[in-house]
Amino acid sequence: MKKTGSLTLFLLLFNLFIAFLGIGLVIPVLPTLMNELNISGQVVGYLTAAFALTQLIASPLAGKAADKFGRKRMIVLGLFIFGLSELLFGFGKTIDVLFISRILGGLSAAFMMPAVTAFIADITDETSRPKALGYMSAAINTGFIIGPGIGGFLAEIGTRVPFYSAGVLGLVAALCSTILLREPERQEVPKDDRQQQSSIRKLLMPMFLIAFIVIFVSSFGLAAFESFFSLYVDHKFSFTPSDIAIAITGGAILGAVFQVVFFDRLIKWLGEIKLIRVMLVLSAILVFLMTVVHTHWLILGVTFVVFIGFDLIRPAVTMYLSRIAGSDQGFVGGMNSFFTSLANVIGPVIGGILFDIDIDYPYYFATVFIILGLVFAMFWKEPKRQF
Repeated sequence: MKKTGSLTLFLLLFNLFIAFLGIGLVIPVLPTLMNELNISGQVVGYLTAAFALTQLIASPLAGKAADKFGRKRMIVLGLFIFGLSELLFGFGKTIDVLFISRILGGLSAAFMMPAVTAFIADITDETSRPKALGYMSAAINTGFIIGPGIGGFLAEIGTRVPFYSAGVLGLVAALCSTILLREPERQEVPKDDRQQQSSIRKLLMPMFLIAFIVIFVSSFGLAAFESFFSLYVDHKFSFTPSDIAIAITGGAILGAVFQVVFFDRLIKWLGEIKLIRVMLVLSAILVFLMTVVHTHWLILGVTFVVFIGFDLIRPAVTMYLSRIAGSDQGFVGGMNSFFTSLANVIGPVIGGILFDIDIDYPYYFATVFIILGLVFAMFWKEPKRQF
């Protein structure tokens, strides 16, 4: 990749890092906000769902907009909305304002994700794309990982300081992107009947549909795993908060390392589809193992490794989609974000219902769901025609 391309990629990754850092900032201050505003845990759950639902609804439209109006415009607009949403959350003194803030946050994520994915596809070739997409996933995960830690540190200064900081960073990133980003040249793609088809018809094409099913399955499994991990190990193994933090942070860091260091090599060795199948098998086994391991170190070991499977599936699917999408980069980016958001809404809801019945049931269900995704993936074939 050329030096200018490297600078552009760095700026894109930094934008994603800032956005997902801001999402994580809210976690350590939620208990304080609950006390300040006298809101229940159920309302906090609705706040979380508001973000995901907005992203779910807006992502397909945002993906098409990235194709129509340009990648840069959607990224800059998404960053400005993100900055405003964080500032609004910081200034908000009523639950209505907080809901508006989370809705705007979901809108910003919907605008950014498809556009960034399409942008990366435009500025890379098949040789450099795997590494770039691995970096993209690592940037997202790193933002999630350190967001709660930074939020907790800044909250020592003031409860609202994390949100003010994220808001300012978002607006600065938007200004930098306005100045430094240049709309990429899109790869010339031979015109074909697919470009005239509706989004629904494209979605139902096997080469797209199976990939989106895999995205939904892996995101659902990860959401079900993460959402109830702290409650699960607290109820079953009496983990302390520090134990939980070590398990999740260690696993996320290990997953990010594999994305950056090994993803490119694994893609060259196995290809996207075979790698996805292997990681689905690994994820299913490890999620099930959570219900049978009983020692502290084995639990930590399973948690560390399970993130590798989930964290390699997403960039592999994203790379496959970007390779076959042709002129539909925004479309596949939007649907990628849509199915991720759908899983993030449904996964915790079903997991919560099952958890109240038996604490092992969410993991049994997630295991079966991942195996079902593997069955679909076994019928997955490379499209005969490359676009």
